[in-house]
Parts: sequence; C-alpha cells; structure tokens
Amino acid sequence: MRILALDVGDKTIGIAVSDLLMLTAQGVEVIRRKTLEKDLVRLRELIAQFEADTLVVGLPKNMNGTIGSRGELVQEFGAKLSAEFPQMTIKYWDERLSTVAAEKSLIAADVSRAKRRLVIDKMAAVFILQGYLDSLPKG
Repeated sequence: MRILALDVGDKTIGIAVSDLLMLTAQGVEVIRRKTLEKDLVRLRELIAQFEADTLVVGLPKNMNGTIGSRGELVQEFGAKLSAEFPQMTIKYWDERLSTVAAEKSLIAADVSRAKRRLVIDKMAAVFILQGYLDSLPKG
C-alpha cells in the first residue's frame, strides 16, 4: 500500500505518492478543480492506481499554530473525503511553508516562472508527504 498526499487549493489539488517502502515522496499531478464530483472521481482513480490506503491532507495553519479560514475549508474538504472514501485513513499534516519550500526548490533548479506555476502545487504535496513520511517510525 502507498500513501497519497494532497495540497488542496481553491483552483488546484497537488498530488504526491509515496514509494512502496514509505521512504520517499514523488509528485504525481495537479488536478485542475472544476467540481467536487470531478475532483472525487479523479482522486478515486489515483487511489486505485496507486493502491493507496491513506490520504495525507496538507492543513494550512497560521504561523502561531491556530487554524484559520483556509484551514477550515481544507478540513471541510477532508470531511467530504472521509464520507466518499470511508475505507481510507485521512491524516492532516501541518503544511506551513510547504509552498514556500517548493518555490525555493524550483527556483534553485532554475525552473521558469511559467513552469513553476504549473507544478508548484504538486511540489508542495511532495514536501507535505515527505514531512509525513519522515515522521513515521522506521524499522
């Protein structure tokens, strides 16, 4: 089984997947959001494709650790995921600065601004998932 990570935004959902050993995260794609129904259909396809049993959802927190309006929207989306995929374990992961880290990584790799815009959410999902994987007990 694998883990899928989601960086949920208003217009996109960045997706990353773990390797089978749960050591590394790889970017998968960016879902361009149209309707909740279409988002869930694509997520169902990805869950089946990667045989995932856990969804790690990036939870945007304020710098003081509280959850603001953006975080509440993500939690509402997470509740819809739980209802739609009752067999899945849903975990929230603090995503503070994941987009900043992804942006810096892409800039360091000399990725153009236009290309960064296309992949930033996928890279943020990779940072979210890698942080979660690194927190898991090894051995």
